[in-house]
Amino acid sequence: MTNGSSGEAANRAAFDVQAGYCAAMDAPVTARICTALAEAIDREGETGRRVLDWTGEPVADALALRLVGGLHALHRAGVDPALSAVFAGDTVAEPLVRLVLQDVMLRHDAALLPWLDGPPQTNEAARSAGLMTGMLHLAARFGPRIEVLEIGSSAGLNLLIDRFRFDLGGVVAGPEGAAVTIRPDWRGPPPPAVPIEIVGAHGVDVAPVDVRDPAAAERLAAYVWVDAVERQARLAAAVAMIREDGVALDQGDAADWIEVRLAEPQEAGVIRVLMHSVVWQYLGDERRSRIRDAMTAAGARATVERPLGWVMMEPNRDLHRHEVRVRGWPGDTPMELVALTHAHGAWVEGLAPPYETRDYVMMRGPYDPAGR
Repeated sequence: MTNGSSGEAANRAAFDVQAGYCAAMDAPVTARICTALAEAIDREGETGRRVLDWTGEPVADALALRLVGGLHALHRAGVDPALSAVFAGDTVAEPLVRLVLQDVMLRHDAALLPWLDGPPQTNEAARSAGLMTGMLHLAARFGPRIEVLEIGSSAGLNLLIDRFRFDLGGVVAGPEGAAVTIRPDWRGPPPPAVPIEIVGAHGVDVAPVDVRDPAAAERLAAYVWVDAVERQARLAAAVAMIREDGVALDQGDAADWIEVRLAEPQEAGVIRVLMHSVVWQYLGDERRSRIRDAMTAAGARATVERPLGWVMMEPNRDLHRHEVRVRGWPGDTPMELVALTHAHGAWVEGLAPPYETRDYVMMRGPYDPAGR
């Protein structure tokens, strides 16, 4: 079943849309590949036919990033010198780039086809810079000790938030000598310079990625754009940390899991914090409503000895930015917008009070141009 000619045109156009996002996010090689794919895809192989006959919404489904991930995996495997030349950014005439991609899609059709089955997962560790910024705001209000509950943990990289070292505009947190230091380009006022101690970090994902499996780790790496050398190195270091000491990551439904975790006994003097990044859009209305209700109920029970917090880093599509919002109980203050951040955590902009106070409202459709 096909979309017809208008569907094919929209599916091709999705690659040009993604190319624009990549160019804006300083990924010129990936942008060039997306632009070439818009014209190179044909019906000679099953992969090309499936892309052109895509029945979903191609931009929201991250169709371009699915195929680019598969091609990047082939490049990383070194199976095709001509393809690797394209991914290396070699100066090659655009018609030749299209011919290379057409040839690769036909010869490696069987290998590429499964990459279209699901959306990309990148689980960028540097997003924890925005999350730690929010944690520092909670620590300033309620004290240093924090228990993290993360939903949509993917491979669990942000569950290493207790083991990363952070430099956030000169405010330092985390253990000295950490294998990974998160140091975004900081803009605006720094977060509160207060002590913080992550005493526990547990997460859940509907389909967690076990990076102890080399194939799973390689798949995760393939979704990181070839232009992002620093991100690739950070991913490799974070994967090594998980392989060494592991993370507490469950498989399950986010709403079911958070309802159970919030009902468990809470240690006095510890802030229990729900944390998530670029996941709210994927949960659906029913799960989002259940999580809000569970947090509201737990917030009503919160005390100064057993506080509750909520830290999120989620995209605002209308304003083309990612926002760090914080809510704490006990207290009547709504969600506060305390920082803005790059989709991959390359920069964080701290905001000054008075903070915008409103609950996060998802804008437009569930599309993350950077990949999840």
